[in-house]
Amino acid sequence: MTSLSLVVFLPLAGAIALLALPRGRDGATRAISLAVTIATFLASLALWAAFRGETGAMEFVERAAWLPSAGIEFHLGVDGLSLFLIVLTTFLMPITLLASWRSVSERVREYCVLFLVLETGMLGAFAALDLFLFYIFWELTLIPMALLIGVFGGERRIYASVKFFIYTAAGSLLKLVAILVLYVSHAGATGERTMDLLRLYGTPLAPRVELLSFLAFGLAFAIKVPLFPFHTWLPDAHVEAPTGGSAILAAVLLKLGAYGFLRFALPLYPNAAAALTPLLAALAIIGIVYGALVAMVQTDVKKLVAYSSVSHLGYAVLGIASGTIEGWQGGLFVMLSHGLTTGALFLLVGMIYDRRHTREIAEFGGIARRMPLFAAAFLFVTFGSIGLPGLSGFVGEFLVLVGAFARNRAWAAVAGFGVVLGAITMLWLVQRFLFGPLANPKNEGLVDLSAREMLVLAPVLAMILVLGVAPGIILKKSEASLAAILRVSAMARAEAGEGARAEAGADGGEFLRAAINGSAAVRQVGLR
Repeated sequence: MTSLSLVVFLPLAGAIALLALPRGRDGATRAISLAVTIATFLASLALWAAFRGETGAMEFVERAAWLPSAGIEFHLGVDGLSLFLIVLTTFLMPITLLASWRSVSERVREYCVLFLVLETGMLGAFAALDLFLFYIFWELTLIPMALLIGVFGGERRIYASVKFFIYTAAGSLLKLVAILVLYVSHAGATGERTMDLLRLYGTPLAPRVELLSFLAFGLAFAIKVPLFPFHTWLPDAHVEAPTGGSAILAAVLLKLGAYGFLRFALPLYPNAAAALTPLLAALAIIGIVYGALVAMVQTDVKKLVAYSSVSHLGYAVLGIASGTIEGWQGGLFVMLSHGLTTGALFLLVGMIYDRRHTREIAEFGGIARRMPLFAAAFLFVTFGSIGLPGLSGFVGEFLVLVGAFARNRAWAAVAGFGVVLGAITMLWLVQRFLFGPLANPKNEGLVDLSAREMLVLAPVLAMILVLGVAPGIILKKSEASLAAILRVSAMARAEAGEGARAEAGADGGEFLRAAINGSAAVRQVGLR
Protein backbone atom coordinates (compact mmCIF):
# COMPACT_ATOMS: atom_id res chain seq x y z
CA MET A 1 0.00 0.00 0.00
CA THR A 2 1.24 3.46 -0.89
CA SER A 3 2.23 5.40 2.22
CA LEU A 4 1.48 9.10 2.38
CA SER A 5 3.59 9.42 5.53
CA LEU A 6 6.59 8.12 3.59
CA VAL A 7 6.22 10.92 1.05
CA VAL A 8 5.82 13.57 3.74
CA PHE A 9 8.56 12.50 6.15
CA LEU A 10 11.23 11.03 3.89
CA PRO A 11 12.83 14.48 3.35
CA LEU A 12 12.87 15.09 7.12
CA ALA A 13 14.57 11.72 7.64
CA GLY A 14 17.13 12.73 5.03
CA ALA A 15 17.76 16.02 6.84
CA ILE A 16 18.40 14.16 10.09
CA ALA A 17 20.80 11.82 8.29
CA LEU A 18 22.72 14.81 6.90
CA LEU A 19 23.22 16.18 10.39
CA ALA A 20 25.13 13.01 11.25
CA LEU A 21 27.65 13.66 8.47
CA PRO A 22 30.87 15.43 9.47
CA ARG A 23 31.51 18.88 8.07
CA GLY A 24 33.46 19.12 4.85
CA ARG A 25 31.71 16.21 3.14
CA ASP A 26 30.01 18.51 0.65
CA GLY A 27 29.98 16.01 -2.19
CA ALA A 28 28.32 13.34 -0.08
CA THR A 29 25.88 15.90 1.33
CA ARG A 30 24.75 16.97 -2.12
CA ALA A 31 24.47 13.39 -3.34
CA ILE A 32 22.41 12.25 -0.34
CA SER A 33 20.11 15.26 -0.60
CA LEU A 34 19.53 14.69 -4.29
CA ALA A 35 18.91 10.98 -3.74
CA VAL A 36 16.38 11.70 -0.98
CA THR A 37 14.44 14.21 -3.09
CA ILE A 38 14.41 11.85 -6.08
CA ALA A 39 13.15 9.01 -3.86
CA THR A 40 10.43 11.30 -2.52
CA PHE A 41 9.39 12.20 -6.06
CA LEU A 42 9.17 8.54 -7.04
CA ALA A 43 7.06 7.83 -3.94
CA SER A 44 4.70 10.66 -4.90
CA LEU A 45 4.39 9.22 -8.40
CA ALA A 46 3.18 6.01 -6.77
CA LEU A 47 0.43 8.09 -5.14
CA TRP A 48 -0.49 9.57 -8.51
CA ALA A 49 -0.60 6.15 -10.15
CA ALA A 50 -2.81 4.67 -7.41
CA PHE A 51 -5.10 7.71 -7.08
CA ARG A 52 -8.62 7.22 -8.46
CA GLY A 53 -10.35 10.56 -7.86
CA GLU A 54 -13.74 9.38 -9.08
CA THR A 55 -15.81 10.46 -6.07
CA GLY A 56 -13.85 13.40 -4.71
CA ALA A 57 -13.25 11.59 -1.42
CA MET A 58 -9.95 11.69 0.43
CA GLU A 59 -7.60 8.84 -0.45
CA PHE A 60 -4.53 7.33 1.23
CA VAL A 61 -5.98 8.47 4.54
CA GLU A 62 -3.84 7.89 7.63
CA ARG A 63 -5.11 8.51 11.15
CA ALA A 64 -3.56 8.05 14.55
CA ALA A 65 -4.39 9.46 17.97
CA TRP A 66 -2.04 12.27 18.95
CA LEU A 67 -3.67 14.30 21.73
CA PRO A 68 -6.94 12.37 22.16
CA SER A 69 -8.18 14.40 25.12
CA ALA A 70 -8.12 17.51 22.91
CA GLY A 71 -9.43 15.76 19.79
CA ILE A 72 -6.16 16.28 17.92
CA GLU A 73 -5.04 13.56 15.54
CA PHE A 74 -2.26 12.77 13.13
CA HIS A 75 -4.55 12.84 10.10
CA LEU A 76 -3.33 12.90 6.50
CA GLY A 77 -5.09 12.42 3.18
CA VAL A 78 -5.10 13.68 -0.41
CA ASP A 79 -7.69 14.41 -3.05
CA GLY A 80 -7.60 15.86 -6.55
CA LEU A 81 -6.70 19.29 -5.16
CA SER A 82 -3.75 18.39 -2.95
CA LEU A 83 -2.35 15.47 -4.98
CA PHE A 84 -1.06 17.59 -7.85
CA LEU A 85 0.46 20.22 -5.56
CA ILE A 86 2.30 17.44 -3.72
CA VAL A 87 3.63 16.02 -6.99
CA LEU A 88 4.63 19.54 -8.14
CA THR A 89 6.62 19.95 -4.91
CA THR A 90 8.43 16.64 -5.14
CA PHE A 91 9.08 17.17 -8.87
CA LEU A 92 10.77 20.53 -8.39
CA MET A 93 12.85 19.81 -5.28
CA PRO A 94 15.54 17.60 -6.92
CA ILE A 95 15.63 19.96 -9.91
CA THR A 96 16.23 22.93 -7.63
CA LEU A 97 18.92 21.14 -5.63
CA LEU A 98 20.69 20.14 -8.84
CA ALA A 99 20.49 23.76 -10.02
CA SER A 100 22.22 24.83 -6.78
CA TRP A 101 24.99 22.23 -7.18
CA ARG A 102 27.74 24.80 -7.68
CA SER A 103 26.19 28.12 -6.73
CA VAL A 104 26.18 27.22 -3.01
CA SER A 105 29.75 26.48 -1.92
CA GLU A 106 29.64 27.36 1.79
CA ARG A 107 27.51 25.80 4.54
CA VAL A 108 26.39 23.17 2.05
CA ARG A 109 25.12 20.83 4.77
CA GLU A 110 23.00 23.54 6.36
CA TYR A 111 21.61 24.56 2.97
CA CYS A 112 20.56 21.01 2.12
CA VAL A 113 19.10 20.38 5.58
CA LEU A 114 16.97 23.51 5.33
CA PHE A 115 15.72 22.48 1.89
CA LEU A 116 14.73 19.02 3.08
CA VAL A 117 12.96 20.32 6.19
CA LEU A 118 11.16 22.86 4.00
CA GLU A 119 10.00 20.06 1.69
CA THR A 120 8.48 18.12 4.60
CA GLY A 121 6.71 21.27 5.79
CA MET A 122 5.18 21.97 2.37
CA LEU A 123 4.13 18.37 1.75
CA GLY A 124 2.63 18.09 5.23
CA ALA A 125 0.66 21.31 4.80
CA PHE A 126 -0.86 20.00 1.55
CA ALA A 127 -1.73 16.62 3.12
CA ALA A 128 -2.87 17.58 6.65
CA LEU A 129 -6.56 17.06 7.46
CA ASP A 130 -6.27 18.07 11.12
CA LEU A 131 -6.21 21.83 11.64
CA PHE A 132 -3.65 21.64 14.44
CA LEU A 133 -1.39 19.45 12.31
CA PHE A 134 -1.87 21.80 9.36
CA TYR A 135 -0.81 24.73 11.51
CA ILE A 136 2.35 22.87 12.61
CA PHE A 137 3.34 22.09 9.03
CA TRP A 138 2.46 25.64 7.92
CA GLU A 139 4.82 27.06 10.55
CA LEU A 140 7.47 24.48 9.63
CA THR A 141 7.74 26.08 6.19
CA LEU A 142 8.36 29.52 7.68
CA ILE A 143 11.64 28.95 9.54
CA PRO A 144 13.65 27.14 6.81
CA MET A 145 12.70 29.68 4.15
CA ALA A 146 13.53 32.62 6.44
CA LEU A 147 16.94 31.05 7.15
CA LEU A 148 17.57 30.31 3.47
CA ILE A 149 17.00 33.97 2.70
CA GLY A 150 18.82 35.31 5.76
CA VAL A 151 21.90 33.07 5.55
CA PHE A 152 22.36 32.38 1.84
CA GLY A 153 20.80 35.51 0.31
CA GLY A 154 22.13 38.76 -1.13
CA GLU A 155 23.32 41.99 0.43
CA ARG A 156 19.97 42.91 1.98
CA ARG A 157 19.20 39.36 3.04
CA ILE A 158 18.57 40.12 6.72
CA TYR A 159 16.04 42.82 5.89
CA ALA A 160 14.25 40.57 3.40
CA SER A 161 14.28 37.61 5.79
CA VAL A 162 12.87 39.58 8.71
CA LYS A 163 10.20 41.15 6.51
CA PHE A 164 9.18 37.73 5.18
CA PHE A 165 9.04 36.33 8.71
CA ILE A 166 7.00 39.20 10.17
CA TYR A 167 4.42 39.22 7.38
CA THR A 168 3.92 35.46 7.40
CA ALA A 169 3.97 35.09 11.19
CA ALA A 170 1.41 37.87 11.65
CA GLY A 171 -1.03 36.14 9.32
CA SER A 172 -0.36 32.79 11.00
CA LEU A 173 -1.20 34.12 14.46
CA LEU A 174 -4.55 35.43 13.26
CA LYS A 175 -5.23 32.08 11.63
CA LEU A 176 -4.43 30.31 14.89
CA VAL A 177 -6.98 32.44 16.73
CA ALA A 178 -9.61 31.58 14.11
CA ILE A 179 -8.78 27.87 14.45
CA LEU A 180 -9.29 28.04 18.22
CA VAL A 181 -12.60 29.90 17.80
CA LEU A 182 -13.80 27.23 15.37
CA TYR A 183 -12.65 24.46 17.73
CA VAL A 184 -14.49 25.95 20.71
CA SER A 185 -17.62 26.71 18.66
CA HIS A 186 -17.81 23.16 17.33
CA ALA A 187 -17.35 21.71 20.82
CA GLY A 188 -20.09 23.98 22.16
CA ALA A 189 -22.52 23.04 19.41
CA THR A 190 -21.89 19.29 19.26
CA GLY A 191 -20.14 18.38 22.50
CA GLU A 192 -17.27 16.94 20.44
CA ARG A 193 -13.70 18.22 20.67
CA THR A 194 -12.03 17.80 17.33
CA MET A 195 -9.58 19.42 14.97
CA ASP A 196 -10.69 17.15 12.12
CA LEU A 197 -11.22 19.43 9.13
CA LEU A 198 -13.94 17.26 7.59
CA ARG A 199 -15.95 17.27 10.83
CA LEU A 200 -15.49 21.00 11.28
CA TYR A 201 -17.13 21.70 7.94
CA GLY A 202 -20.62 22.93 8.78
CA THR A 203 -19.85 24.22 12.28
CA PRO A 204 -22.58 26.74 13.23
CA LEU A 205 -21.24 30.25 13.79
CA ALA A 206 -22.86 33.59 14.46
CA PRO A 207 -22.55 35.91 11.44
CA ARG A 208 -20.06 38.26 13.06
CA VAL A 209 -17.90 35.37 14.31
CA GLU A 210 -17.95 33.75 10.88
CA LEU A 211 -17.04 37.00 9.16
CA LEU A 212 -14.11 37.75 11.48
CA SER A 213 -12.89 34.15 11.30
CA PHE A 214 -12.98 34.19 7.51
CA LEU A 215 -11.03 37.44 7.50
CA ALA A 216 -8.41 35.95 9.83
CA PHE A 217 -7.97 32.87 7.66
CA GLY A 218 -8.17 34.94 4.50
CA LEU A 219 -5.50 37.39 5.62
CA ALA A 220 -3.05 34.58 6.34
CA PHE A 221 -3.67 33.06 2.91
CA ALA A 222 -3.70 36.45 1.14
CA ILE A 223 -0.25 37.24 2.55
CA LYS A 224 1.08 33.88 1.42
CA VAL A 225 -0.28 34.09 -2.17
CA PRO A 226 0.54 37.11 -2.02
CA LEU A 227 -2.59 39.05 -2.88
CA PHE A 228 -2.54 42.83 -3.41
CA PRO A 229 -1.93 44.84 -1.18
CA PHE A 230 -0.22 42.22 1.03
CA HIS A 231 2.47 41.50 -1.56
CA THR A 232 5.20 43.93 -0.56
CA TRP A 233 7.35 41.29 1.15
CA LEU A 234 7.62 39.19 -2.00
CA PRO A 235 9.92 41.24 -4.29
CA ASP A 236 12.46 41.70 -1.50
CA ALA A 237 12.35 38.01 -0.61
CA HIS A 238 12.77 36.93 -4.23
CA VAL A 239 15.58 39.36 -5.02
CA GLU A 240 17.62 38.54 -1.91
CA ALA A 241 16.96 34.79 -1.75
CA PRO A 242 19.42 32.35 -3.33
CA THR A 243 18.36 30.95 -6.68
CA GLY A 244 16.99 27.74 -5.21
CA GLY A 245 15.08 29.64 -2.54
CA SER A 246 13.51 31.96 -5.11
CA ALA A 247 12.48 29.04 -7.30
CA ILE A 248 10.80 27.06 -4.50
CA LEU A 249 9.26 30.17 -2.96
CA ALA A 250 7.58 31.04 -6.26
CA ALA A 251 6.88 27.52 -7.48
CA VAL A 252 5.47 25.92 -4.32
CA LEU A 253 5.38 28.01 -1.17
CA LEU A 254 3.11 30.71 -2.56
CA LYS A 255 0.61 28.03 -3.60
CA LEU A 256 -0.16 27.34 0.05
CA GLY A 257 -2.13 30.59 0.09
CA ALA A 258 -4.42 29.74 -2.83
CA TYR A 259 -4.71 26.17 -1.59
CA GLY A 260 -5.73 27.46 1.83
CA PHE A 261 -8.63 29.42 0.36
CA LEU A 262 -9.96 26.32 -1.40
CA ARG A 263 -9.38 23.79 1.35
CA PHE A 264 -10.14 25.85 4.45
CA ALA A 265 -11.49 29.39 4.16
CA LEU A 266 -14.28 28.95 1.62
CA PRO A 267 -15.86 25.67 2.82
CA LEU A 268 -15.43 26.42 6.55
CA TYR A 269 -17.05 29.87 6.30
CA PRO A 270 -19.42 29.64 3.31
CA ASN A 271 -21.65 32.61 4.12
CA ALA A 272 -18.76 34.97 4.83
CA ALA A 273 -17.05 33.70 1.68
CA ALA A 274 -20.17 34.42 -0.38
CA ALA A 275 -20.40 37.91 1.09
CA LEU A 276 -16.74 38.79 0.52
CA THR A 277 -16.15 37.08 -2.81
CA PRO A 278 -16.51 40.37 -4.75
CA LEU A 279 -13.80 41.91 -2.55
CA LEU A 280 -11.54 38.91 -3.12
CA ALA A 281 -12.10 39.16 -6.88
CA ALA A 282 -11.44 42.91 -6.84
CA LEU A 283 -8.11 42.45 -5.04
CA ALA A 284 -7.16 39.67 -7.46
CA ILE A 285 -7.94 41.83 -10.50
CA ILE A 286 -6.05 44.80 -9.08
CA GLY A 287 -3.10 42.50 -8.46
CA ILE A 288 -3.23 41.18 -12.03
CA VAL A 289 -3.04 44.65 -13.57
CA TYR A 290 -0.82 46.23 -10.92
CA GLY A 291 1.70 43.36 -10.98
CA ALA A 292 2.03 43.54 -14.76
CA LEU A 293 2.42 47.34 -14.80
CA VAL A 294 5.00 47.41 -12.00
CA ALA A 295 6.91 44.52 -13.58
CA MET A 296 7.07 46.51 -16.81
CA VAL A 297 9.21 49.26 -15.25
CA GLN A 298 11.68 47.08 -13.35
CA THR A 299 15.37 47.24 -14.19
CA ASP A 300 16.32 44.07 -12.26
CA VAL A 301 15.21 40.94 -14.13
CA LYS A 302 14.64 38.99 -10.91
CA LYS A 303 12.40 41.71 -9.50
CA LEU A 304 10.53 41.82 -12.82
CA VAL A 305 9.80 38.10 -12.59
CA ALA A 306 8.74 38.58 -8.95
CA TYR A 307 6.14 41.22 -9.83
CA SER A 308 4.91 39.18 -12.78
CA SER A 309 4.38 36.39 -10.25
CA VAL A 310 2.02 38.67 -8.29
CA SER A 311 0.09 39.23 -11.51
CA HIS A 312 -0.11 35.56 -12.47
CA LEU A 313 -1.25 34.35 -9.08
CA GLY A 314 -4.01 36.93 -9.21
CA TYR A 315 -5.59 34.67 -11.85
CA ALA A 316 -5.58 31.74 -9.43
CA VAL A 317 -7.40 33.82 -6.81
CA LEU A 318 -9.84 35.19 -9.41
CA GLY A 319 -10.69 31.64 -10.45
CA ILE A 320 -11.33 30.75 -6.81
CA ALA A 321 -13.49 33.85 -6.34
CA SER A 322 -15.61 32.92 -9.35
CA GLY A 323 -17.18 30.07 -7.39
CA THR A 324 -17.47 27.93 -10.53
CA ILE A 325 -15.96 24.54 -11.28
CA GLU A 326 -14.28 25.99 -14.38
CA GLY A 327 -12.78 28.81 -12.34
CA TRP A 328 -11.58 26.47 -9.62
CA GLN A 329 -10.01 24.05 -12.06
CA GLY A 330 -8.44 27.00 -13.83
CA GLY A 331 -7.10 28.31 -10.54
CA LEU A 332 -5.51 24.95 -9.76
CA PHE A 333 -4.05 24.76 -13.26
CA VAL A 334 -2.65 28.29 -12.95
CA MET A 335 -0.95 27.24 -9.71
CA LEU A 336 0.67 24.23 -11.37
CA SER A 337 1.69 26.09 -14.52
CA HIS A 338 3.01 29.04 -12.55
CA GLY A 339 5.07 26.64 -10.46
CA LEU A 340 6.73 25.31 -13.60
CA THR A 341 7.17 28.52 -15.61
CA THR A 342 8.11 30.96 -12.86
CA GLY A 343 10.27 28.38 -11.12
CA ALA A 344 12.11 27.86 -14.41
CA LEU A 345 12.47 31.61 -14.96
CA PHE A 346 14.13 32.03 -11.57
CA LEU A 347 16.47 29.12 -12.33
CA LEU A 348 17.39 30.71 -15.67
CA VAL A 349 18.01 34.07 -14.02
CA GLY A 350 20.24 32.30 -11.50
CA MET A 351 22.22 30.69 -14.32
CA ILE A 352 22.94 34.00 -16.01
CA TYR A 353 23.74 35.60 -12.64
CA ASP A 354 26.36 32.91 -11.98
CA ARG A 355 28.07 34.01 -15.19
CA ARG A 356 27.79 37.79 -14.95
CA HIS A 357 27.00 38.49 -11.26
CA THR A 358 24.43 41.08 -12.23
CA ARG A 359 20.70 41.03 -12.88
CA GLU A 360 20.38 44.49 -14.44
CA ILE A 361 18.52 44.22 -17.73
CA ALA A 362 20.59 47.07 -19.19
CA GLU A 363 23.74 44.96 -18.77
CA PHE A 364 22.49 42.44 -21.29
CA GLY A 365 21.13 42.45 -24.82
CA GLY A 366 22.10 40.29 -27.75
CA ILE A 367 23.17 37.37 -25.57
CA ALA A 368 21.20 34.95 -27.74
CA ARG A 369 24.18 35.09 -30.11
CA ARG A 370 26.48 33.70 -27.44
CA MET A 371 23.97 31.52 -25.55
CA PRO A 372 21.47 30.10 -28.09
CA LEU A 373 20.39 27.21 -25.83
CA PHE A 374 19.81 29.57 -22.93
CA ALA A 375 17.86 31.94 -25.19
CA ALA A 376 15.71 29.11 -26.55
CA ALA A 377 14.89 27.86 -23.06
CA PHE A 378 14.13 31.38 -21.79
CA LEU A 379 11.87 32.10 -24.77
CA PHE A 380 10.03 28.78 -24.39
CA VAL A 381 9.37 29.36 -20.68
CA THR A 382 8.26 32.92 -21.41
CA PHE A 383 5.73 31.67 -23.96
CA GLY A 384 4.44 29.22 -21.37
CA SER A 385 4.19 31.99 -18.79
CA ILE A 386 2.19 34.37 -20.99
CA GLY A 387 -0.28 31.67 -22.04
CA LEU A 388 0.68 30.71 -25.58
CA PRO A 389 -1.82 28.05 -26.77
CA GLY A 390 -0.27 24.61 -26.59
CA LEU A 391 1.67 25.41 -23.41
CA SER A 392 0.62 25.09 -19.79
CA GLY A 393 -0.16 28.76 -19.09
CA PHE A 394 -2.94 28.94 -21.66
CA VAL A 395 -5.17 26.26 -20.12
CA GLY A 396 -5.33 27.77 -16.65
CA GLU A 397 -5.89 31.35 -17.75
CA PHE A 398 -8.56 30.30 -20.24
CA LEU A 399 -10.52 28.35 -17.61
CA VAL A 400 -10.21 31.19 -15.10
CA LEU A 401 -11.58 33.67 -17.63
CA VAL A 402 -14.43 31.28 -18.48
CA GLY A 403 -15.31 30.95 -14.79
CA ALA A 404 -15.00 34.69 -14.19
CA PHE A 405 -17.17 35.46 -17.22
CA ALA A 406 -19.90 33.18 -15.88
CA ARG A 407 -19.89 35.07 -12.59
CA ASN A 408 -19.24 38.64 -13.71
CA ARG A 409 -18.39 39.78 -17.23
CA ALA A 410 -16.58 42.88 -16.00
CA TRP A 411 -14.19 40.71 -14.00
CA ALA A 412 -13.35 38.71 -17.11
CA ALA A 413 -12.88 41.84 -19.24
CA VAL A 414 -10.36 43.47 -16.89
CA ALA A 415 -8.56 40.17 -16.28
CA GLY A 416 -8.36 39.65 -20.05
CA PHE A 417 -6.70 43.07 -20.34
CA GLY A 418 -4.23 41.85 -17.73
CA VAL A 419 -3.29 38.95 -20.00
CA VAL A 420 -2.29 41.47 -22.67
CA LEU A 421 -0.27 43.55 -20.19
CA GLY A 422 1.52 40.47 -18.92
CA ALA A 423 2.42 39.39 -22.43
CA ILE A 424 3.75 42.86 -23.27
CA THR A 425 5.90 42.90 -20.12
CA MET A 426 7.50 39.51 -20.71
CA LEU A 427 8.02 39.93 -24.46
CA TRP A 428 9.61 43.34 -23.92
CA LEU A 429 11.94 41.67 -21.40
CA VAL A 430 12.87 39.04 -23.99
CA GLN A 431 13.57 41.71 -26.61
CA ARG A 432 15.84 43.72 -24.28
CA PHE A 433 17.44 40.75 -22.53
CA LEU A 434 18.13 38.28 -25.33
CA PHE A 435 18.04 40.09 -28.65
CA GLY A 436 19.30 43.29 -30.23
CA PRO A 437 22.97 44.22 -30.67
CA LEU A 438 25.62 42.59 -28.48
CA ALA A 439 26.75 45.99 -27.21
CA ASN A 440 28.29 45.10 -23.85
CA PRO A 441 31.78 43.60 -24.27
CA LYS A 442 31.38 41.77 -20.95
CA ASN A 443 28.86 39.49 -22.66
CA GLU A 444 31.27 38.41 -25.40
CA GLY A 445 32.69 35.59 -23.33
CA LEU A 446 29.41 34.13 -22.05
CA VAL A 447 29.27 30.34 -22.11
CA ASP A 448 26.07 28.55 -23.05
CA LEU A 449 24.21 26.08 -20.84
CA SER A 450 26.23 23.19 -19.47
CA ALA A 451 25.07 19.57 -19.55
CA ARG A 452 24.02 19.84 -15.89
CA GLU A 453 21.99 22.99 -16.55
CA MET A 454 20.26 21.40 -19.53
CA LEU A 455 19.46 18.39 -17.35
CA VAL A 456 17.93 20.77 -14.80
CA LEU A 457 15.73 22.53 -17.35
CA ALA A 458 14.69 19.65 -19.61
CA PRO A 459 12.08 18.06 -17.27
CA VAL A 460 10.47 21.42 -16.55
CA LEU A 461 10.28 22.39 -20.21
CA ALA A 462 8.81 18.98 -21.00
CA MET A 463 6.09 19.35 -18.36
CA ILE A 464 5.18 22.84 -19.61
CA LEU A 465 4.52 21.27 -23.00
CA VAL A 466 2.78 18.15 -21.66
CA LEU A 467 0.32 20.13 -19.54
CA GLY A 468 -0.38 22.40 -22.50
CA VAL A 469 -1.26 19.64 -24.94
CA ALA A 470 -2.74 17.11 -22.48
CA PRO A 471 -4.43 19.11 -19.68
CA GLY A 472 -6.83 16.21 -19.06
CA ILE A 473 -4.24 14.47 -16.89
CA ILE A 474 -4.91 17.20 -14.32
CA LEU A 475 -8.49 18.18 -15.07
CA LYS A 476 -9.99 14.68 -15.02
CA LYS A 477 -8.55 13.73 -11.63
CA SER A 478 -9.25 17.09 -9.99
CA GLU A 479 -12.85 17.71 -11.13
CA ALA A 480 -14.64 15.46 -8.64
CA SER A 481 -12.66 16.76 -5.66
CA LEU A 482 -13.18 20.42 -6.52
CA ALA A 483 -16.87 19.79 -7.20
CA ALA A 484 -17.16 18.14 -3.78
CA ILE A 485 -15.71 21.23 -2.06
CA LEU A 486 -18.08 23.42 -4.05
CA ARG A 487 -21.00 21.28 -2.87
CA VAL A 488 -19.90 21.66 0.75
CA SER A 489 -20.10 25.43 0.45
CA ALA A 490 -23.35 25.44 -1.57
CA MET A 491 -25.15 23.06 0.80
CA ALA A 492 -24.01 25.01 3.82
CA ARG A 493 -25.25 28.29 2.37
CA ALA A 494 -28.54 26.70 1.33
CA GLU A 495 -29.16 25.29 4.81
CA ALA A 496 -28.27 28.67 6.28
CA GLY A 497 -31.16 30.18 4.37
CA GLU A 498 -29.37 31.43 1.27
CA GLY A 499 -31.02 28.83 -0.97
CA ALA A 500 -30.92 29.09 -4.71
CA ARG A 501 -30.00 32.75 -4.54
CA ALA A 502 -26.60 31.84 -3.08
CA GLU A 503 -26.03 29.17 -5.69
CA ALA A 504 -26.82 31.70 -8.40
CA GLY A 505 -23.98 33.90 -7.14
CA ALA A 506 -25.67 36.28 -4.72
CA ASP A 507 -23.36 38.74 -3.08
CA GLY A 508 -24.22 37.68 0.47
CA GLY A 509 -25.40 41.16 1.38
CA GLU A 510 -27.92 39.97 3.94
CA PHE A 511 -25.32 37.93 5.75
CA LEU A 512 -22.83 40.77 5.66
CA ARG A 513 -25.34 43.23 7.08
CA ALA A 514 -26.23 40.78 9.85
CA ALA A 515 -22.56 40.35 10.71
CA ILE A 516 -21.87 44.07 10.77
CA ASN A 517 -24.94 44.67 12.91
CA GLY A 518 -23.70 42.08 15.38
CA SER A 519 -26.62 39.68 15.00
CA ALA A 520 -26.54 37.07 17.74
CA ALA A 521 -28.54 34.57 15.72
CA VAL A 522 -26.69 31.35 15.09
CA ARG A 523 -27.17 29.90 11.62
CA GLN A 524 -27.02 26.19 11.13
CA VAL A 525 -24.62 25.39 8.26
CA GLY A 526 -24.12 21.69 8.89
CA LEU A 527 -23.72 19.01 6.28
CA ARG A 528 -26.25 16.21 6.27
